[in-house]
Amino acid sequence: MKGKHIVLGITGGIAAYKSVMLLRLLIKSGAEVQVVMTPSAKEFVSPVTFASLSSKPVVSEFFTANSGEWHSHVDLGLWADLMVVAPATASTIGKMANGIADNMLVTTYLSAKEDVMVAPAMDLDMWNHPGTQRNIATLEKDGVIIVQPGSGELASGLEGKGRMAEPQEILEEIKKYFNKRKDLSGLKAMVTAGPTYENIDPVRFIGNYSSGKMGYEVARELDERGAEVTLISGPVNLPVPSDSIKKIEVVSAQEMYTEAKKIFDENQIAVFAAAVADYAPVEVAENKIKRENQEEMTITLKRNPDIAASLGALKKGQTTVGFALETQNELENAKRKLHDKNFDIIVLNSMQHPQAGFMKDTNKVTIINQNGEIEDFDVKSKRAVAKDIVDAIKKWREND
Repeated sequence: MKGKHIVLGITGGIAAYKSVMLLRLLIKSGAEVQVVMTPSAKEFVSPVTFASLSSKPVVSEFFTANSGEWHSHVDLGLWADLMVVAPATASTIGKMANGIADNMLVTTYLSAKEDVMVAPAMDLDMWNHPGTQRNIATLEKDGVIIVQPGSGELASGLEGKGRMAEPQEILEEIKKYFNKRKDLSGLKAMVTAGPTYENIDPVRFIGNYSSGKMGYEVARELDERGAEVTLISGPVNLPVPSDSIKKIEVVSAQEMYTEAKKIFDENQIAVFAAAVADYAPVEVAENKIKRENQEEMTITLKRNPDIAASLGALKKGQTTVGFALETQNELENAKRKLHDKNFDIIVLNSMQHPQAGFMKDTNKVTIINQNGEIEDFDVKSKRAVAKDIVDAIKKWREND
């Protein structure tokens, strides 16, 4: 926990008193904590208490009334290694699930670049209400970690589920989270991502709609969990997820194949997330092709190297992961691709779901392995999907 940056969000519930102890435990564990309170939270516990314990002024408003100093939720989102909302009331959970950014805490959540952990606290009827459960399910789909509430006597005098988890329990969940992040230490991983462009002439190419987002999120997750990552990327408009990731830029399928083959043997994990063009023009014009007097144009194509299949045939103990984007007979085609390309794991993307596929920030996948195990997931952010993929890699390596 030493040196970890944690944003501790506190909402307006009676359980806010427990957050004082949680803050103290985090500070004692070596974390640096910035407290963000909703306006109603200040009615339960004074911001002075949290400011004294954290040695940082509490952030609650978008700007300081006296000085006009602006509090940037974007900067907080970039600073944090983890955001923890404890207690999280039904109201705040609903706002988070639906993107209602009417206070500093929710805008910070929407700007968070790292993971978010939520410890709900409310009466049992509120917890059991379909609306609350729907909002919890939405947050889970978005990749939010839910620390389940406990059962016992509630502030209303009723008995049941809804008590915020105890501070020590939340601390243990936070420690588990950070310990998990390094479970791939000592391993090297290669990730291909993005499209490839196959030139027709100096200004035109054959390509596809891949944004590279899924491959980049997998590279980020592998890096955060301790692997030494090399990202071989086609042309995309994305920043490298981390300074510790080595990026190799390529354009064509042949270039990607050449770079991947160079380093394949030194990696223990290889994730083939790139959308590689199957074909390339036989001839590339030296100058821009003019359309004058040409009603039609014929381009003869040649087959590109199958990067995943070629390297899959050469593998010596590597865990290899492929992707299948299918429009029909999805499961059957994915299983065939799994075996034909000697993958250990294949991730099936469905083009049938409106929130999945190219250029989206969300995805719906099914993960299949060589043992015939199939795990189907709901729609999630691509970041959350990357976690599921890396979890599958970790599990396969442990059981292989």
